Amino acid sequence: MDSLDLNPQGQTFAVERNPRLRYIIPAVVAVAFLMEQLDSTILITAVPDIAKSLATTPVRMNLAVTTYILTLAMFIPVSGWFADRFGARRIFALALFVFTLGSILCGLATSLPMLIATRALQGFGGAMMTPVGRLILIRSFPRSQLVTAMTYMTLPAVIGPVIGPVLGGFLTTYLSWRWIFWVNLPFGLIGMAMAMRYVEDTERDETIKFDFPGFVMVGVGCVLLQYGIENVGRPTIPVWAIFLTLAAAGMLLAGFIRYAKTAKSPAVDLTLFKLRTFRIGTLAGGICRVGLNGVPFLLPLMLQVGFGLSPIVSGTLTFVSALSTLVVRPVSVKLLKLYGFDRMLTWSAIFGAAVVAGFALITPNTPHWFVILYVFIFGLARAAQFMTSNTLSYSETPAAQLSRATSLGGVLQQLSVSFGVSVAAMLLGLVTLDGSSLTPEKFHVVFLLMAVIPLFGIPGFLKLQPEDGMQVSGHQRRSGQSS
Repeated sequence: MDSLDLNPQGQTFAVERNPRLRYIIPAVVAVAFLMEQLDSTILITAVPDIAKSLATTPVRMNLAVTTYILTLAMFIPVSGWFADRFGARRIFALALFVFTLGSILCGLATSLPMLIATRALQGFGGAMMTPVGRLILIRSFPRSQLVTAMTYMTLPAVIGPVIGPVLGGFLTTYLSWRWIFWVNLPFGLIGMAMAMRYVEDTERDETIKFDFPGFVMVGVGCVLLQYGIENVGRPTIPVWAIFLTLAAAGMLLAGFIRYAKTAKSPAVDLTLFKLRTFRIGTLAGGICRVGLNGVPFLLPLMLQVGFGLSPIVSGTLTFVSALSTLVVRPVSVKLLKLYGFDRMLTWSAIFGAAVVAGFALITPNTPHWFVILYVFIFGLARAAQFMTSNTLSYSETPAAQLSRATSLGGVLQQLSVSFGVSVAAMLLGLVTLDGSSLTPEKFHVVFLLMAVIPLFGIPGFLKLQPEDGMQVSGHQRRSGQSS
């Protein structure tokens, strides 16, 4: 597999030249993931209070969530070009600065439009921060250590989701929701200092040109697609305008597919989809993630709006989802070696769908200890699916395409988050079109509908071959053996 060698020129990796970097580099990248995850989990918990403060509705507040995620999806394609053109370390540190600045301004927002604008600034920083950080990590470790490297990176970052709901509930209840953004400041400063001190800069390529036409087609297409979905459940524009918006999005994205076939360096490298592991990991895995990503938006709303619980109680009940990651990731290497990517992805999708459906059985009378236990189980399914599909996506990507692979993979991953929230909000809007309030029963219907989505990823997972990702997983099941 010489063509798939991560280091085809025989150069040593950063962690091989300096063993200390085996832990330091994942820690540096983890700071970026920590900020992003802490920010998103804190915001979800505080949605009802922010909505009240800014004179809007909790459902409308999903715009503050999806604007950030959509900005990520729109600008992530630029990240690979910027990293190659100006150096990964410099762009990573700059991204941390922009994200931190955006966080400060979010805390100063006085209206929903202002919050949406400052969240977009955050998203621009995050668009560079997370994929470039992932690129730094992949380029620093040998292929055989990729799963371990990702585990080292995400274990420190799990602090964000663990403390996010509880911290968000505490700050919102006893101080102000504005503090949920300002807590990013110390993490941003630490991350910038560590990046400039320990991360090796990559070689710059000043000859590559930025594909502006392609970027516009992809970016505007994603924005229109998102906007159209937003208006299906709670229309703010006429029905004909919704169809026109979705049609325009489809035409732009289809136009880019045709354009990319002849472009020299397209903004999004669609040839990556010819690689089976990348195609299945990002597309089938992305479909599965859409269904699972709606839960972190729906559950706090059901607990607070449907059940009438306070933000601090809601945060206490939901924070254990992230603790599940601590259980899944240490054993992920062994599970992949035993069962391979195909079985892991298929069964985690089925398990995830069943658990999402099970939220329809939770009522205001359900004991809190059971809710905590069930949320923990959901976290197990979600972590297993996400970790496995993310690792598969880059398991056999050629070194020359890594920057574009992390960019495209990042776009699809963030779109799965955005669409997960948007579809959940759309369904909430549809079940309350008659003007009725958001009762627990309405949330139950939406959970059952969301549970169907992960199952659509299974046909893709079943197309994996036993040898797919073997270089990373170490799994060696014979081709003739049942998969």
